[in-house]
Amino acid sequence: MLYICVLVNIILMEQSSYVKTTFQDIIATIEFFHPASNSFPSSQLTELTNAINSLNTNTAVRVIILKSAGEKAFCAGASFDELLSVRNLEEGGQFFSGFANVINAMRKSNKIIIGRIHGKTVGGGVGLAAACDYTFATKNASIKLSELSIGIGPFVIEPAVSRKIGKPSLAEMTLDAENWKSAQWAFENKLFTQLFDNTAAMDTALGKFATRLSSYNPAALYEMKKVLWEGTENWDALLKDRAAISGKLVLSDFTVNALNAFKGK
Repeated sequence: MLYICVLVNIILMEQSSYVKTTFQDIIATIEFFHPASNSFPSSQLTELTNAINSLNTNTAVRVIILKSAGEKAFCAGASFDELLSVRNLEEGGQFFSGFANVINAMRKSNKIIIGRIHGKTVGGGVGLAAACDYTFATKNASIKLSELSIGIGPFVIEPAVSRKIGKPSLAEMTLDAENWKSAQWAFENKLFTQLFDNTAAMDTALGKFATRLSSYNPAALYEMKKVLWEGTENWDALLKDRAAISGKLVLSDFTVNALNAFKGK
């Protein structure tokens, strides 16, 4: 009986979502996990925002690596279960503000953030990748902005994505909402900075890059971070407004029916 209880606890622990920060010398790694393909409920978006913000006062850290757990999806975007639970404009705005808060935390962080994108990425996950200052990815990391197909749009993440790939490429992705873009396409359109055949090669290169980057003058890195994000000073208000748009659309009959149909597949 004890063995069964321990086994059950282990299984539950493996299935539980989390956001955790680990440290290696002067490099911090923030890792997130959710059993539903690393999708994000609002509570976990808050955890990620807090994890990023908490490192601003840690002078021992110079570089942040953002990654997800597992070997399949990097991030499946918003939690569909929670989207279906939204009942009014306030709840809708609050949910989509979760992604807005993460992106704003990333852009205002005083550390360079390196993204490790190992697998498929959808919706809000594309926004996370775009908000990183430098990204490593594998050829398995295809991307999709599927929001229009369920009656909403990538309004909150659009500024971050457009900043990286430009409006024409954003239109190509967004309007072709049901098809994937390859990792090679993401690399050619500057969403991914470096692309690798497999995770082993990616992790080796990422480790060397992060170590080298963290050896640079932290004051210079901070000033460079500010330069990289020039012109985004209005994003606190902009992303809040975009969250309100998505929060309104998620209440529509079209979106509710589309979400239910997707879940039923």
